[in-house]
Amino acid sequence: MTTTNKSTDASAETTASGLLPLVAIVFTSFLCIGIPLPALPLHVNGVLGFSALTVGWVVGIQSFSTILSRKFSGSYCDRHGSKRAVSVGLPMASVAGLLYFASTMIADAGTSLVVLFIGRLLMGPAESLFLTGTMTWGIGRVGMQRTGKVMAWQGIAMFAALGLGAPIGIAIQQRFGFAGVALTTMLLPMVGLAIAAVLRGLPALGSKGGGVAMSEVLRLIWRFGLALALSAMPFAIITSFLVLLYASNNWSGAGIAILGFSAGYVGVRLFFAHLPDRIGGAKVGAVSVAIELVGQLLLWQSHDPIMAGLGTLLTGIGFSLVFPSMGVQAMARVPAHSRGLAVATFMAFIDLAAGLTGPVVGVLIGFFGYGSAFLAGAVACVLALLLMVSGMSRAPARQQA
Repeated sequence: MTTTNKSTDASAETTASGLLPLVAIVFTSFLCIGIPLPALPLHVNGVLGFSALTVGWVVGIQSFSTILSRKFSGSYCDRHGSKRAVSVGLPMASVAGLLYFASTMIADAGTSLVVLFIGRLLMGPAESLFLTGTMTWGIGRVGMQRTGKVMAWQGIAMFAALGLGAPIGIAIQQRFGFAGVALTTMLLPMVGLAIAAVLRGLPALGSKGGGVAMSEVLRLIWRFGLALALSAMPFAIITSFLVLLYASNNWSGAGIAILGFSAGYVGVRLFFAHLPDRIGGAKVGAVSVAIELVGQLLLWQSHDPIMAGLGTLLTGIGFSLVFPSMGVQAMARVPAHSRGLAVATFMAFIDLAAGLTGPVVGVLIGFFGYGSAFLAGAVACVLALLLMVSGMSRAPARQQA
């Protein structure tokens, strides 16, 4: 074996050994977010007897709580270190699960709902802390030059946990009720905490230099965050409205189409996660969003489930590498001692897209039908492409080792 091949193999081994424990933490921790999602509506509506509007608030409040805690979690990670952020966030998630369980012990429906609501509020900063911590920890363990791979691998863990969490949550709910879901939510973060406990922490880089204000971080990365948010809109549209598109046309196979999206998304990340680091986030991001655009146009003009399924598959393929591609560019522009704040701010753009897409697109559907949802997704892709192309000639403001 040549020296080059030996070096490449050693590098791959180092990357795997550095990232796999953190991927395991993200996967087990995100299961405690994915498992309750399908169970919450069944419990709040079917058991407690509250309306669909209340269900929406109970499910959605965690996203708003996460957005509001991003700045805190990023600054905390920079000041105290990524391991500390993970070690605080995971027990906080367990406490949220404990509150879920406590709510099932309360006979009065209103009081039970309040306790559950507090648990959902607490899960937001918990997620923000452990996810920001694992992202920055991963970059610190394998090097800034592998930022794209860190984000891609941890993204796979998040997506897999959310995808598997739904059927697991339903199964637990059917057999043990929401109390079983709550206990599972309480115990899973402890698995991640046990893994984190045996890993070596990294120095808190924020203690080595003055931190960058959040306004400055936004100035440096807004273009890439906004491009990410726009390109995440088609994903949010598919998860919210694809089933309704199929139902409105009396088509079967919506589940298969969503499975196609997942297969395209995960498959590309498994085999091409190295591309943003190797050939640059700008090029990979632009090509990815162009593929996503084609998928949205096919969905907009679909006249049969096969065409819609192809559009969904292409959307998954295209969306797969947008997050690591934009992340590579964003992180290159922020000093290392403010990386936690940069990661948290960057991920807040996804929260923003998830929170706004449903209501905005829902209004469009009310006026123009389900097809308009995917036209809106296509327009979002075009705007993301314009942002990416206009930023290609701009050199990174800051390069970090």
